[in-house]
Amino acid sequence: MTTHGPGEPDGNAPDHGALEADLEPDSGPDENSADCPDPVRVPERLAGQRLDAVAAKLFPDWSRSRLQVWIEQGRLRLNGAAAERARVAVAVGDLLELEPVAEPDFRVLPQAIAFDVLYADEHLAIVHKPAGLTTHPGAGQADGTLQNGLLHRFAQTALVPRAGIVHRLDKDTSGLLAVALSLPAHTRLVAMLARREIRREYDAVINGTPVSGTTIDEPIGRSPRDRLKMAVVEGGRDAVTHFRIHERFTHHTHLRVRLETGRTHQIRVHLAYQRMPLVGDALYGGGGARGAGLSEPTRAVLQGFRRQALHARELAFDHPITGEALCAAAEMPEDMQALIAALRAG
Repeated sequence: MTTHGPGEPDGNAPDHGALEADLEPDSGPDENSADCPDPVRVPERLAGQRLDAVAAKLFPDWSRSRLQVWIEQGRLRLNGAAAERARVAVAVGDLLELEPVAEPDFRVLPQAIAFDVLYADEHLAIVHKPAGLTTHPGAGQADGTLQNGLLHRFAQTALVPRAGIVHRLDKDTSGLLAVALSLPAHTRLVAMLARREIRREYDAVINGTPVSGTTIDEPIGRSPRDRLKMAVVEGGRDAVTHFRIHERFTHHTHLRVRLETGRTHQIRVHLAYQRMPLVGDALYGGGGARGAGLSEPTRAVLQGFRRQALHARELAFDHPITGEALCAAAEMPEDMQALIAALRAG
């Protein structure tokens, strides 16, 4: 599947209703139970290992931490009886039966939020987040986020952690995000991100004129000087960013940036570390108009650009359930296109 453009407007998105469970009186699972997988027997290669570790391998649609909770709730049966401890060792031929549960998150409420949908099926959506929209609630913002909008647009995401959001974009970064619409898709997308199997490419406009593209491989952690910022720090988490030059201007450059890892503010931090911060990124030193000889109209556009000039333009990966190759792309929003037009004019 290949798709381009901003996608369909709010009213034209697929109508996905809330999930409902048929319940047999006094005998069936509770109303939030998901479909039960087939019972499995422990193979010889897993004998002697902890129950929770074995369950995570035999029921790969769910994470080990989620399975540990279900073991505590008596939802995993070992040889016909509810397992009592996650750390118990299993033997060859032990029978495991799992009764998973879909757990709605009622803390975040559905809200009608404007964003475009480029692709959606029963397991997965690819959405286009506009600049200015926060990805999920956090300190200082309880609602009005993409997560609230996903719960409104795709009601079934109430049964998926964080409404299916598996990676995020900063509030003032626009572009594409993959969203899980089912628990199996969520588990597999998280694993794919960890294995770096999702290609994420960005448009970025920077202050500066690098000679060529390169790879930045520098660890990122919380800044010791400013707790609101991230920084390249010794002992930080590994972070790898690749970029190539897409278009050169007199004092600025349009880059195509590819993430190998996904640390907080990674592109912003790595580019600022190379002394070429994003245009408009006041937090990391990129605000204002730089460069001698700029025309007054171009200088005015630069001074008026009040967000980081960063756009998540492309996502490419194999569908987590079907294995189909997916590639979605979204053109830069109007403000970045106007910025580049001004830089071309000088």
